[in-house]
Formats: sequence, structure tokens, C-alpha cells
Amino acid sequence: MDLTARQRRMLEFIQRHVRETGYPPTIREIGQEVGISSTSVVNYNLNVLQEKGYIQRTRETSRGLRVVAPRAGAAWHPENEEYLVPIAGVIAAGEPLRLPETDFSITDYETIALTRDILAPEPDLFALKVKGESMIDALVNDGDIVILRRQSNAENGDMVAAWLIDEGETTLKRFYWERETNRVRLQPANPTMQPIFVHPANIEIKGKVVAVIRQVQ
Repeated sequence: MDLTARQRRMLEFIQRHVRETGYPPTIREIGQEVGISSTSVVNYNLNVLQEKGYIQRTRETSRGLRVVAPRAGAAWHPENEEYLVPIAGVIAAGEPLRLPETDFSITDYETIALTRDILAPEPDLFALKVKGESMIDALVNDGDIVILRRQSNAENGDMVAAWLIDEGETTLKRFYWERETNRVRLQPANPTMQPIFVHPANIEIKGKVVAVIRQVQ
């Protein structure tokens, strides 16, 4: 059975919201988008979408929606399929990152939903919430979410999450190894901030940034 125009708008809005923000909308946001003031009416239509196999719902959370079928009226494309990436922490938290194992249980972590058109799924992806403005000229702002591939090595120019062992803090910077002085330069993308210089023995690379999810204000 076909979807109503209202249900189609709801489904399209959920997909667009996930694509633009990295997480699904709340029931109230859906209602505002389609002009419904009653949350019970929104709930009814979401239940219809779930019964028809277009979405999955987790009622215990305010944003517990996941699109599992193509937008109504469109051909199915694999890049529309969503998958979850664990959020391992905050990049400027000043504490070690508890990175998920390859066979992690997704329920142990807050997660962010991605689609294949944003980034192809890999077993070693994890996400971090950005706190601070050290990478604003690289278009990474305070409140954004960076997606990283877990790896312990880096090439010059890579944006990485680096654990400074002696200082006991994690930082998001561009990595440069200055071979002539045998030191690592962690370069911010903010002209008001100075680079950090560390000995190679005092740094652990936790991952390389492979995507940035902008938080729209």
C-alpha cells in the first residue's frame, strides 16, 4: 500500500535530517516540519512507517528512529542504507579514549547514524565530539563530530586524534614528523593558536579523520 503525502514528507525529512546532522529528528521536530501540532498524530504516522518497513523505532530515546527502506517513490540505492558508528568520547576531554574493539557491542556506546553516500562502512570507524576551535580553518568547528579510522600511524598532513602520554590529554591536530629534529609537530588550523611539539615517544596516534559531520545551528 502506498504512503500518504504526509507520511512521505515525514520519511524524506527523517532521511534529510540524518544526512545533514548525523542523527534523527525528534517527534516534535517532525511535527513542525509537516505542520502537525499533535505528537500523537505524528506517532500514528511513524507507526505506519514502521509497520510498512520504512523505519525502525526505539521508543526509549527521543531520537530513536532509523530509516531501513528507500524514500517513498524512489528506487532503492545501497548508499541510502544506514549503519551505526560508536561515539568514543570528546576530543578535547583531556582523558584517554576508550576505543571500541573491532567486535564491539554497539550498545556500549552512544552512536551516530551514517549512510554509505557519506562514508563506506568499515569495522574500525569511530566518532568523536569536537570541543574547541583549534581546527576551524579545516572546517571543523566546536560541536561537530569527526569520524575516524582507527590506526596508529599517520602521514604528514593527516588530521589525527593524538594522545599525549606525558600530558595525559587527547588533541585533534594535523600531524607532521620533522625528521631533521626528530620531533612531531601537531599543527592547529587556527591562526591564533601555536603548534604543539612533542617527542615521538610521547605520542600515540588513535585514529585518522576521514569525515566531518557538521552540526547545523
